Amino acid sequence: MNYHQNLFAAETYIKRRKNLRANLADGLLLFIGNHPCPINFSANQYPFRQDSTFLFYWGLDEPFLAATIDLDSGDEVIFGDDVTLEDVVWTGPQPGLADKASLVGVKNVKPLPSLKETIERVQKTGRPVHYLPFYREAGRNFLAGIMNVDRAKLSEGVSHDFTKAVVLQRSVKEPEEVEQIEQALELTAQMHHAAMAVTRPGIYEREVVAAMEAMVYARTGRRLAYGPIFTRNGQIMHNINHDNRLCSGDLVINDSGAESPMHYASDITRTIPVDGSFTTRQKEIYTIVLEALNKSIAAVRPGAAFFDLHLLACKIIAAGLVDLGLMKGSPDDIVRQGSHALFMPVGLGHMLGLDVHDMENLGEDLVGYDDRFPRDERFGFRFLRLAKPLEEGWVITIEPGIYFIEELIERWEQEGRFSDFINYPKIKKWMGFGGVRLEDDILVTAEGSRILGPPIAKTPDEVQSAMDT
Repeated sequence: MNYHQNLFAAETYIKRRKNLRANLADGLLLFIGNHPCPINFSANQYPFRQDSTFLFYWGLDEPFLAATIDLDSGDEVIFGDDVTLEDVVWTGPQPGLADKASLVGVKNVKPLPSLKETIERVQKTGRPVHYLPFYREAGRNFLAGIMNVDRAKLSEGVSHDFTKAVVLQRSVKEPEEVEQIEQALELTAQMHHAAMAVTRPGIYEREVVAAMEAMVYARTGRRLAYGPIFTRNGQIMHNINHDNRLCSGDLVINDSGAESPMHYASDITRTIPVDGSFTTRQKEIYTIVLEALNKSIAAVRPGAAFFDLHLLACKIIAAGLVDLGLMKGSPDDIVRQGSHALFMPVGLGHMLGLDVHDMENLGEDLVGYDDRFPRDERFGFRFLRLAKPLEEGWVITIEPGIYFIEELIERWEQEGRFSDFINYPKIKKWMGFGGVRLEDDILVTAEGSRILGPPIAKTPDEVQSAMDT
């Protein structure tokens, strides 16, 4: 029987569930796995991706699964259905659910329809049923049905304690998880160097993306961690359009990453000159961003607030732009007033793990903020996904950038915003520049930090050398 799934040892999942139980009081913990997602009819589906929290605690990467932990009795159950003889025609033979569950240390399995009966039995006793926020419509519909709750009111019943406990546990990466992220980064390094090698004037962005996708899928059978951003319009943060033809003089932002065999993500950004070498102007901006990257990484340590790292990067960027005559005044004043956001309107980075923006489906504020560091709603700060103090074992991204967003520049100039700090006449000579972003994946260690994965060409000389090969 041909059945294969990448899993950690059963003891890993058993320990994770035990630690979760220790952080919660009573009731039933409910985990809903993902359902297949149709493209245009039910039998034509997007590639299946299991819910990351379900993967973390239960490991099984298959649709139509749910699980429960009874906090009072300690009972753990996986709910699902075995493959029928009719299903075998389409799927081939599969082990029974009990055999699969045993691989992750679970002895009890039940048919999926019986989950509703279990929920009703718990509800009748007055004990709480704890469930997490959900982000897919199929999951919401399923959850509403088994909870016997109107879909519109589902969010009212989300368990804050359960969600907080999951975020707390998943934030600190186990050594096996870090190893998975590094496996993803090994492939990502190959992707980025392949992109540097094939990028040249005259080809389309999609041709380079195809080379990266082939590197991932054709050679390893794995997936990209997210839709790649490969664009000559680097001033657009999440530009996933790949229809542009690359021209001499262009800069291209390549923000892309691969998944590990167990779905852990990587997230790397490099900015490369289409001609293979940077112009003087391109190198000036690139060098500022590289300095912001390196000094931000050097400041990573347990206890350091990510918000302060963001401020550090912004001040370095502001200082560099003052030196170029694009901004005026002291970097401290520039950042305090928020005028730097014309060039860096987004945050410095985010958590990384099973999700490329790890756990953000559970609530970005819960993942990235706390009472000491509430969200700052000012432009240039509100998009910061992480602000609270770092802890040993976290994996984060650091990704400073400088962007020339023409629509934003024109609007601010019309409104007369920050004219004491922004040299609008000189900026107009830079219109059409695009953007520069650099990003690495960082493990917070007891001593400070470690850049994960193999080196990926980053200095101007390294990038130009990689593009010559």
